[in-house]
Amino acid sequence: MNGDGVVKDERKVAGKPEENEYEYEEEQRMLEELGMYKGKVRLVSSEEPTEETMLLWGIQQPTFSKPNAFARQTSLQLRVDACGRTLSILQSPSNLGTPGVTGSVMWDSGVVLGKFLEHAVESERIHLQGKKVIELGSGCGLVGCVAALLGAQVILTDLPDRLRLLKKNVEANLYGDVRGSATVNELTWGDELDNDMRNPLPDYVLGSDVIYSEGAVVDLIATLLDLSGTQTTVILAGELRNDAILEYFLQAAAEDFTIGRVDQTQWHPDCCSPRVVIYVLVKKQRKL
Repeated sequence: MNGDGVVKDERKVAGKPEENEYEYEEEQRMLEELGMYKGKVRLVSSEEPTEETMLLWGIQQPTFSKPNAFARQTSLQLRVDACGRTLSILQSPSNLGTPGVTGSVMWDSGVVLGKFLEHAVESERIHLQGKKVIELGSGCGLVGCVAALLGAQVILTDLPDRLRLLKKNVEANLYGDVRGSATVNELTWGDELDNDMRNPLPDYVLGSDVIYSEGAVVDLIATLLDLSGTQTTVILAGELRNDAILEYFLQAAAEDFTIGRVDQTQWHPDCCSPRVVIYVLVKKQRKL
């Protein structure tokens, strides 16, 4: 009780500084934009990648949600409505169990990223018209096709043995009035880039489900660095399967990139999943 005869709730008063401090820290980590992405992102701490994975698995609880909410990997064809048309994505489910083959079917992260791009362009958080885009690990090619329909000049890339299915899907879906363009190129992460990829460097680098093993992380980051100039924005979507692999990637990438996580409130409202995360990365500019 104070001098005026009012009883004070000590627990509430004592809790305010902690709550205010937490809110302040969260505000400090929120960026209004990152690179060419004109939307809010939560800055991922380069010092505590463990905190990011704990937040994701604690808040989104991916292990308790159903996988393949948007992808049907047992079918030979997946239909996705995007950019005013129905895209028919050919799949090869018979290769799903083949060791080392990852691009024969669609995963939820690819559908989510494709629809995210469509929604981000509509809401003017991203401008793809006339922009150079390189997609890594294109697989079945949905994301690259969506980017081309949104006006980008897209180079879809994957390993040599994945290109046949990729080319089929590009040819089957990019017909008639297409605002942008698409070509298919071979690319092995960590290898030297072809001249048409580097000159000029892309405005955007896209990738879905590209963080799947620690062994691939080093080569992936090396390729991201080679592709990233001062105006390049990287957007990656991934399935939340293994917190250790994601943590390994975040820790390694944070040495050279500023990383922000896109909140699901900015995704396409019909294509959200607690099993998927979207990151925006921008290469850090070193001081001379």
